Amino acid sequence: MKGRPAAPAAAARAMNDTAHLDIRPLAPACAADYFTFFDGDAFADNPRWASCYCHFLWAPTDVKPWNRWTGAENRAAVADLIAARELQGYLAYVAGKPIGWCNATPKVKIPALREERDPDAAVVGAIACFVIAKPFRHQGVARRLLAAACDGFERDGLKHVEAYARQGATGEAENHTGPLPLYLSAGFAIVREDGDGGAVVRKTFARR
Repeated sequence: MKGRPAAPAAAARAMNDTAHLDIRPLAPACAADYFTFFDGDAFADNPRWASCYCHFLWAPTDVKPWNRWTGAENRAAVADLIAARELQGYLAYVAGKPIGWCNATPKVKIPALREERDPDAAVVGAIACFVIAKPFRHQGVARRLLAAACDGFERDGLKHVEAYARQGATGEAENHTGPLPLYLSAGFAIVREDGDGGAVVRKTFARR
């Protein structure tokens, strides 16, 4: 008699390993870990996006359109941003290996968001995207990264945290900015919709 099919070995290991997740803030000292992740597992199942390196919101469009930036150029630009602490966020590790990333940067440091007329921008942290290695998805890694990002922004004295979800998005790539249910369950509320499925969500920190 055949038993119930076993879970794939990689998925089973990932489930067990995420119980021992280690979340660390991005810093110049761990830039090598960042690039190890982005050069390897980050987009192993979506190679079309592998050239981004999370440079999209920083790439100056007056220099050239985004689709003309090469992977090597994006990688070099991000190395400079990390060294200058302009790109910020959190890496998730399992057994010492980076398996996830959350771009969590003060809003005023993100060039693509500076054009918005937001009177609160100086006290807002922005969650720009998540990247989780495929074997570790749907196991709470993004939730842990989001919690770390919110804690970090509050600790740094910011008053709000903002994110940019897609309403009705179902695919993993579509939800790279973070799924709307994740934010709503973490205490965020929709503050603006763009009419094209985009929703800006925001959470205000309780003052201690």
